[in-house]
This record gives sequence, C-alpha cells and structure tokens, in this order.
Amino acid sequence: MDSALQLIIDQVRAAAASRTALQIRGGGSKDFYGEPAVGELLDTAALTGVTSYEPTELVVTVRAGTKLAELEELLAERGQCLPFEPPRFGPGTTAGGMVAAGLSGPARASVGAVRDHVLGLTLLNGKAELLTFGGQVMKNVAGYDVSRLMTGAMGTLGLLTEISLKVLPVAPAEATLKFGMSQAEALAQLNIWGGQPLPLNASCWVDDAGTATLYLRLRGAVAAVEAACKTLGGERQDNAATAPDWTLCRDQQLPWFAERGERDLWRLSVPQTAPVLDLPEPPLVEWHGGLRWVRATSDDAPRLRAAASAVGGIATLFIAGGTNQQRAGGRFDALKPPLNRIHRQLKKEFDPAGIFNRGRLYPDL
Repeated sequence: MDSALQLIIDQVRAAAASRTALQIRGGGSKDFYGEPAVGELLDTAALTGVTSYEPTELVVTVRAGTKLAELEELLAERGQCLPFEPPRFGPGTTAGGMVAAGLSGPARASVGAVRDHVLGLTLLNGKAELLTFGGQVMKNVAGYDVSRLMTGAMGTLGLLTEISLKVLPVAPAEATLKFGMSQAEALAQLNIWGGQPLPLNASCWVDDAGTATLYLRLRGAVAAVEAACKTLGGERQDNAATAPDWTLCRDQQLPWFAERGERDLWRLSVPQTAPVLDLPEPPLVEWHGGLRWVRATSDDAPRLRAAASAVGGIATLFIAGGTNQQRAGGRFDALKPPLNRIHRQLKKEFDPAGIFNRGRLYPDL
C-alpha cells in the first residue's frame, strides 16, 4: 500500500472515531452539484495513475484521483473512448468524481449510463476498510451490483480509490443531421426513429430565439451511417463544425445554458415517450426525449417537480442561480418511504458513523 492511500485511511479512521464529517473532493469541478458539502476536506488528488489497461479486452483500471482528460487522452491514442461521454466541467474533473456523480453526456440514451460501464471498484468505507467489488470482465457478477450502486452515490457511502471501466472503440463513422421542427414534432419523430434499426447516438432539440431545431447525431459503421443519412433526410452538417457544439452540449456550455443568467438550471429525467411538459419555457431536450433541461426561477420548483412526477420522472436542481445556493425542498426529489429506508440502511452499513459527504444527497443523510 502506498503512502498516499495510507494517509487517507488514517484520516478516515480518525474521523470515524471522532465522528468528524469529511467532504470528499477530487478536482472540485462538480462542487455546484448536490447539497453544499460540509466537514473536513478529504482530498483524492494524490490517488492518481492508470493501474491497468488492456485495449484488446476493452478494460481500463484507474485510481480515483486520475484526471478524466488524461484518461481520455490515453484511450484516444488506442482509438478507444468512454462512450457515455461524461461531462467534464473543467480540467480538474477526476475519474472518481465522474463515477461518484454518475452524470452522462449526449450519447447516454444510446450507449448506456456511467453505471453500465463500471465493471468493478475498490472502496474505502466508513470503518477505514478497503473493499473490492466486481472485477475487470462483464462476466464477473460477484458484487457487480454494489459497484453500480456507488455510481451516483455522491461519495456518501465511501471513498472510491480505484475503478475498472469498460471502454469501446471510437465509431468509424459519424454524421450530424439538422431538422427544423417543433418540440412536439421532434419528440414524436425521435420515438419513431427509436423503433427502427438506425445508428442513433445523440440528439439535441433547442428553441433558439424562436427557431426550433433538432440535431441528430449518428455513429456506427460507415455503411450504416451513410444509409441512415439518406433515409432520414434533414440537412447534413460538417463534422468539423458540429464536433465543438456536441462538446459544449456535453458540458452544458452551449449558448442556451449561458443565457440563463441568474435563473436556476433544472435537470428533468423523464421517459423518452413523455409528451411536451408544462414548463416555464421550452426546454433543451436531449437523450431522444429522456432529458429536459429547464431554466427557471426558484418559485418554479413545485411546478417543475409536479411536471416531472406526472410522467413518472424526477426533477433535480442542477445549478442554483444567483448568490443564494440554498433552496427549500432540497436539490433532489424527496425519496419515497421504501427508497428512503433502503438509503438509510445502506448508509448505516457502509458508513455507520455518518462521516462521508454528510448531507450531500439529502440534508439528513
């Protein structure tokens, strides 16, 4: 065991003994997400490096503090990638933060979420014990669900120290098509296309100054992409021109996001078949209809939660606008009693002293 990890273990052991809250921090790129962090800083910056990479097996294992940019650069050298396109929010984003936050980019609806690509991980629990779950192959199911459980847990169950991820080759062909259509038309068309054997990879519908446009990205074999372009129609875009825009979409940096000013940014995760929702303004729609980004004031929170709930979805206050970062009702939808009980039991099992990222998901957890 190296000295960096040993120092962290010692800090966790001491915190557990004194019940001192610890706030886990990698690159700090997602400090805005979730409830405000409290407690003594637990820095993962020293836990860096790729411990194993098998390009032919499509598996990479990295330490939690490894910069995401470094990992993606390594994969790109071998023509591979993280297909779920994790948002980066800046150069400091780490592999551990990527998994802990569980956020995926534009391709999520087609290739799966972060948790679908986590094969295994090593976790430091609230008793200062190192626990290993899963493995480096998809067939290894021992503890695999626990590995997926840690994805999106926001570090509330423990500190991720090492992660094994499934990677994929970069698609040989890509094309972006542009269509002028209303939100209702776009949602209906995306559902029709979703039932056809098309190489759909990502979509983005946006109403920009009254101009409603759907962008559809195709990825796959050359023949499949070319055939789809002929079948779908639309206006084919230059890949060199659209690639930066998809990157901006991935990191929520498109002009639409920048124009929210002092308003909050909400993230509504709903079924892809959900119709146009009753929202303060037209949203930016991703994931073939499954993700609706909304700019709104704090007074709109009940309306947004009700709209998402009515179609079986959830609403998350992704970025609080203005200087007031506290919001009544919390950042995430309240848990229903059965899920609340499960969350509390998991917290008690993995972090009995309640030291990790106290209140980051919910104020009393």
